[in-house]
Amino acid sequence: MKNLLRLVWLPLLSLFGCTTSYQPLDVVSHVDLEKYLGKWYEIASFPQSFQKGCNCTTAEYIKTEDNYIRVLNSCRKDSPTGEVKKAEGKAFLTDDKSNAKLRVQFFWPFRGDYWIIDLAEDYSYAVVGHPNREYLWILCRTPKMEKSVYDAILERVKVKGFDIAKLSVTNQECNR
Repeated sequence: MKNLLRLVWLPLLSLFGCTTSYQPLDVVSHVDLEKYLGKWYEIASFPQSFQKGCNCTTAEYIKTEDNYIRVLNSCRKDSPTGEVKKAEGKAFLTDDKSNAKLRVQFFWPFRGDYWIIDLAEDYSYAVVGHPNREYLWILCRTPKMEKSVYDAILERVKVKGFDIAKLSVTNQECNR
């Protein structure tokens, strides 16, 4: 039983605490949720165990009448032609002023920070991070992002304290 508790709680504690001290993570000043809703393609991310082997990853955000946002993540496992894997969660606003800070829950009772730290004026791309700098996703409305846009995003997230060397570009071959 002790080993089971360690397996469950130790990884979760890493979500909430961090030994490295960072400046507070700035988010965008305002997110129009109606414009943010819809389908996004993952362009790059920090590799996470729950996304291991994912290709062609997408996220879809749907407003509900129950005061939360429905999150539908999907990917193809192990190759662009692999089996489709899906995960459904909920996102809750934690900052009504900017709408840029949310908590996402894929299984109760655990929630993780989902902060929108960069956003195109036309909502063509978004960058989502966590204050501990261990989670980062670069999202786009299309499966491919212009290199100049991607490079500019990298510069901005590096200034925010993210280690861009940890980024892994997502294979989006099946979505082109």
